[in-house]
Amino acid sequence: MGDHSLVYKLNSERRRQIAGNKFKTEEAEVVVVGSCNTDLISYAPRLPKPGETIHGTKFSIGFGGKGANQCVMAARLEAKTAMVSKVGDDAFGNETIKNFKENGVITEFVSISKGASTGVAPIAVNEQGQNAIIIVPGANMLITPTEVEDALSKLPSVKVLLCQLEINMDATLAALKYGKSKGILTILNPAPAVEKLDPEYYKNCDIFCPNETETEILTGLPVTNIDEAKTAAIKLIELGCTKVIITMGGNGAVLITSDNSNPVHITTQKVTPVDTTGAGDAFVGSLAYFLAYHSSLPIPEMIKRACHIATISVGNQGTQKSFPWKGDLPEELLK
Repeated sequence: MGDHSLVYKLNSERRRQIAGNKFKTEEAEVVVVGSCNTDLISYAPRLPKPGETIHGTKFSIGFGGKGANQCVMAARLEAKTAMVSKVGDDAFGNETIKNFKENGVITEFVSISKGASTGVAPIAVNEQGQNAIIIVPGANMLITPTEVEDALSKLPSVKVLLCQLEINMDATLAALKYGKSKGILTILNPAPAVEKLDPEYYKNCDIFCPNETETEILTGLPVTNIDEAKTAAIKLIELGCTKVIITMGGNGAVLITSDNSNPVHITTQKVTPVDTTGAGDAFVGSLAYFLAYHSSLPIPEMIKRACHIATISVGNQGTQKSFPWKGDLPEELLK
């Protein structure tokens, strides 16, 4: 991954520039309706077994939530990005909003609730960079369909809408339906996955983007290799999806569309990960950037580039702080 200190030097410099670049609300072209969490990250030689206590080597607090992560990743690539979410009236919530602003995200629709705390996510990471996560959603579950629709109605320039399943699911579905009705390109990252997901979620997103584990839960099929992923992708099309991208970590991704029954495997470079936390969100946020700003690229090429950016993120510890900024990346990657 090269000199990590250079990455952080660029991050710090770009952060100062971005913080001073205030986009107008009506300029937002990528909007994320989703979750905000505070990550409580413990590093240990291995993950504990049930009932076991082990010693960790390091602890850190970071910003997370799949929605927030995807939003920040798109913003760091200099997409004009807005977040629609809810946080608690506490220190974690205040710091979350501050962090969005420092990353250039429009925060007009990040509301503060006195009815619950900001969401938290305790995370354990082992020496191989694999993680285990528990999410306590808090205020994320209090956002309503009406609040979401009202926010989206005030964002007239949106090209791409990202959703996940970490907030009130009625609000998520309302966002997808609104986006679909307005001709906005809608992406659903169905995480955490739900068995027997309402078919309306499949039908109201243009791109359905699960990982292997989520795909297994949604389809009931094993996804342990590329061939199995292709079979599961076909199943997702049968469930009502228009376009499916199954992310597979170091194995890249599998793409299938409803008008082409032959799934395609997109490869990515192999690396030794330091921390895989947030890699899927780095992929989805990057994909949104390419869809909004480089729509003429073939989608397999967008996927390949988004995989490249996600691969860079696993070379550093943490979630959002591991995400590269535009200035960290080769110019040809973002053309």
